[in-house]
Amino acid sequence: MNYRISFDPEDQQLDVIHGYLTRSYWAEGIPRETVARAVAHSLCVGAYDDEMQVGFARVVTDRATFAYLADVFVLEGHRGRGLAQQMLEALEDHPELQGLRRWALFTRDMQPLYAKLGWEAYPHPDRLMVRDVPDIYTR
Repeated sequence: MNYRISFDPEDQQLDVIHGYLTRSYWAEGIPRETVARAVAHSLCVGAYDDEMQVGFARVVTDRATFAYLADVFVLEGHRGRGLAQQMLEALEDHPELQGLRRWALFTRDMQPLYAKLGWEAYPHPDRLMVRDVPDIYTR
């Protein structure tokens, strides 16, 4: 298969993105309007098989010092082909994301993938604080 990676906002297929996220462990039940707002205010990359979107990742960033990687997925039938890695490398190479002091992400089960790309556990967990409302979309 011949996949392409794109940052073009016009290529993003909200139905595909919402369809995956609403059944994901991290955003179960997320409203479509929330996904639309998140996509509109993030730097997004997609993976495409012809015109069909099969992967997605987004970065929330000030484009100067910090980036938060979120909502990374590849549809089930397209996994194992390196698409997640291609999207992450494209984000790391993006001109607006150069020179950042820190990148962050949360993952329950994909640490091996991110470790291959140079990510590591935060070395100072005593400094890290969060405000977390994990069931916000299912209440």
